[in-house]
Amino acid sequence: MSSDPRQPGHMPSPAAREVPCPTCGGPSLFSADNRFRPFCSQRCKQIDLGAWAAEDFRMPADAPPEDAEFGDPKRQP
Repeated sequence: MSSDPRQPGHMPSPAAREVPCPTCGGPSLFSADNRFRPFCSQRCKQIDLGAWAAEDFRMPADAPPEDAEFGDPKRQP
């Protein structure tokens, strides 16, 4: 039997379920049998890693006022 969840004849674990891949939206097996979990493939996992490294997943932050001094705003009077 194949260990690749995308190959015919593969038997997923009983708790396995299919979820959408965060990168491409295609079906992805969410179980310990899928070594790329939650992604569907190595390619999608690498695309996500590249986006993370390029800081595409930044959280929006409020910009300080133009007249504010630089530095930690918690330490300013």
